Amino acid sequence: MKAVIYARVSSTGERQSTERQILDLTAYADKNSIEVVNTFEERISGAKKNRDRFVLNECLTYAVENGIDIILISELSRLGRNVDEVLANIRFCKDNHLNIYFQKEGFSIYDKDNKENPFATIMVAVLGTAASLERESIYWRLSSGRKVYVAKHLKETGKTGLGRKLGYRKPKEVYEEAYKEVIKLLKRGYPIRQTAKLADVSESTVKKVKAMFSL
Repeated sequence: MKAVIYARVSSTGERQSTERQILDLTAYADKNSIEVVNTFEERISGAKKNRDRFVLNECLTYAVENGIDIILISELSRLGRNVDEVLANIRFCKDNHLNIYFQKEGFSIYDKDNKENPFATIMVAVLGTAASLERESIYWRLSSGRKVYVAKHLKETGKTGLGRKLGYRKPKEVYEEAYKEVIKLLKRGYPIRQTAKLADVSESTVKKVKAMFSL
């Protein structure tokens, strides 16, 4: 069986790497006697439209034109964070009888007997929608919390800005209020990178909060 690996991270900087995804998928391929003939790496937000994801399109085209059996992807969100866009990619693969294996979720479009997994589309829709709703909910709570904090700051100081004097350090309770969702995610055991994505903050902020509250 011939395969290609597709790996994606959101950041274009150095703080995120596709290395772990590729290593894990390569190990999976070796264990299952799958020959990896090419690897595609992309740095772009999963919320982007399929038409803007040039490496993903290159990967799909390459797979079809070169008789690839399966695309290995670390998790569903690597294929995209918009349910409709992900389902469009699934449909493309089905139309070309091209399998996809999602390592984290542990399922593929076709089973080992090359029969279509009847629950694949349902699982993609459910998992994708759940992830989208969770992200929107966290973002809303963070935005709401910040608005409350800004309003409180305005009432107490008469200032609309949240700038600080040189050498000033925010009290611990301010961090606790502003980043309550970050703290909640860390307490649940979410890793720094995933916490940053879900809470829509930088990894450096998550690290700072993690150290401050010994999480």
